[in-house]
Amino acid sequence: MIEDTHVMDAPPEGAGADWTVPQDWAHYTPQDHATWNTLFARQAKLLPGRASDAYLRGLDVLKLSKPGIPDFEELSERLMTLTGWQVVAVPGLVPDDVFFDHMANRRFVAGNFIRRPDQLDYLQEPDVFHDVFGHVPMLADPVFADYLEAYGRGGQRALGLDALKYLGRLYWYTVEFGLIAEPEGLRIYGSGIVSSYAESRFALDDPSPNRIAFDLARVMRTEYRIDDFQQNYFVIPSFDELLRVTVETDFAPLYEQLKAKPDVPVAEILPEDEVLTRGTQDYARAKA
Repeated sequence: MIEDTHVMDAPPEGAGADWTVPQDWAHYTPQDHATWNTLFARQAKLLPGRASDAYLRGLDVLKLSKPGIPDFEELSERLMTLTGWQVVAVPGLVPDDVFFDHMANRRFVAGNFIRRPDQLDYLQEPDVFHDVFGHVPMLADPVFADYLEAYGRGGQRALGLDALKYLGRLYWYTVEFGLIAEPEGLRIYGSGIVSSYAESRFALDDPSPNRIAFDLARVMRTEYRIDDFQQNYFVIPSFDELLRVTVETDFAPLYEQLKAKPDVPVAEILPEDEVLTRGTQDYARAKA
C-alpha cells in the first residue's frame, strides 16, 4: 500500500476485473534483464549483515539469485509450497479495495514493468524490482506471510471505518520501512529499504534518523514522507510480536481513539517513546 497518487480509476485495457494482467515474461528485453541483474547484484552484496535473517532466507529459498527478472509462475509455485502465497502481475498501483482483496487471499500484486537504467537509484512508483526483490522474500516466512494476510483482512474492514490513513501508516512503517531487533543488532526487513542501495545504508548507519521501539498506536499516528529517506524508523522485537499485536487488537475502537488525537509530524519524538537511537536530524535540516 504505497502513496496512491498514480492509482488509475478503472482497470486498463487487457486487465481483468481484479486488475491483474499477464506478466508476459517474454516481453522483457535484454536491457530489462540487465537492469534487474545490476540492481540485484549490488543489493545482494550489500544486504548480508544488514537485512533480517528472514529476508535473507527468503532470498535464498526462492532462488531469486537466478539471472534475469523472475517468472511469476515459477516464483508462485515455490511460494505456494512454502506459505500459500502467489505473485500476480498488475499494470501499476491499484485501488485500495483491490489491493486488500488480493492480500487477504494471499495474492501479492507486483508491477510487471522495470525501471530504466537511468532510474536505478529512485523510482516513485513501485516496479518489479521493488515489488519482487523488496517484498517477496519476506512472503517465504510463515509468520510474516500470516501478518500480511491479516493486514489485508484488516484493510477490508477499515474501508468502512474511514481509517485507511492509519492503516496505511502501519504498512508504511512495517512492510515498507520496518526494522527488527535481532540478536546481532538492528536489521532491515522493509521492502522500501532492502530494495534501495542508499536507504539500506542510511537506515542503519546514518546518525540523522530516530529509531523508536514499535508501538501500534504510535505508528498509526505518525506521518511519513514518500520522497526521501525516513526520519523515524520503528523497530519491532520480532515478527511473532508484530503478528500477535495485529491479530489481537480490536482496531475499530483504536481508530476512534486515533481520530481524537493529533497526527505526529515526521521526525518528532514523544515523551512516552522508547527511543533506541535519538537522531541528530542533520539530514532533515540539510534538506529543509
